[in-house]
Amino acid sequence: MKKMFKLTLIMLLAFSVVLAGCGKKNEDKSASGGDSAGSGKSGVKVGLVTDVGGVNDKSFNQSAWEALEGLQKDKGITAQYLQSKSKEDYVTNLNKYVKGKYDLTWGIGFDLGADMKTVADQNPDAHLAIIDATVDSPNVRSITFAENEGAFLVGVVAGKMTKTGKVGFVGGSEIPVIKRFEAGFKAGVKAANPNAELKINYTGAFDKPDQGKAAAATMYNDGVDIIFHAAGATGTGVFNEAISRNKAGGSKVWVIGVDKDQSLEFGDDVTLTSMVKGVTTAVDKVTKEVIDGQFKGGSEVLGLKENGVGLADTSSKNVPADVLKDVEDYKQKIISGEIKVPEE
Repeated sequence: MKKMFKLTLIMLLAFSVVLAGCGKKNEDKSASGGDSAGSGKSGVKVGLVTDVGGVNDKSFNQSAWEALEGLQKDKGITAQYLQSKSKEDYVTNLNKYVKGKYDLTWGIGFDLGADMKTVADQNPDAHLAIIDATVDSPNVRSITFAENEGAFLVGVVAGKMTKTGKVGFVGGSEIPVIKRFEAGFKAGVKAANPNAELKINYTGAFDKPDQGKAAAATMYNDGVDIIFHAAGATGTGVFNEAISRNKAGGSKVWVIGVDKDQSLEFGDDVTLTSMVKGVTTAVDKVTKEVIDGQFKGGSEVLGLKENGVGLADTSSKNVPADVLKDVEDYKQKIISGEIKVPEE
């Protein structure tokens, strides 16, 4: 009888351990975001394909990925990215997510436009979205920005604040989106300071900091004291050159950041202001539409009126109040249509 009691007790203890283990497994799954409360439509998978600038470009690729990271945390989605090393990677990378039955595949950058069109047409049931290009396919959501409008405003800042009367623009490749930056910046500088001289340099790359540094060095040597870059990771080199010069002493030089508030990365001592684009907001918005089952193709342009472009919130650290007032006046004139900012 005693032996039977001991055997029964051992079996009960073993069964309790098994139950505890099962409970722990369920807890781990919930903690990982699988079905936890507040995670939204869990199970949604989103893939992101960068252009050659990469996800750590301190610019728009990074802004896009930060949006998906936020949705992983807040909505419980699964998000992954592929970093393209060359243009030949675009179709392969896009297809990895499309063929993998991801709920949404993002392409970040103008250069992905043609390849996204190819992939979208071959996979009409897939949902795709792109930043900085317009793809005419019913299953693609295209988000572009009126970069020229935002660039006009930082052009006003540069025109008002240059001490040498010389400002510079460093671009990546000469593609429509970057030409909009240039055109808007040039118009803003001239509106604020008709006598200012503008120097322009296209490096031909978005992933070459050394080329950005060399371009900036040439401009600063020529007397430029403010450079606006629209060159992705190449722009890191512009900042590096300015930081080195300011540390060495001599005449103060500035950089105007792009796409996101780059003072957060490079500091207020070198970043005069930044022209921000709502890439994070756009990626967040469209991805949430997928989560909610509301995705639709089509295109939209986000400008000053839609709060899609503008100056960084930290601009008042280095830009005087009177200059910011002028910027606001120009902004309202652009929104009202009184000023039409050129695109090229």
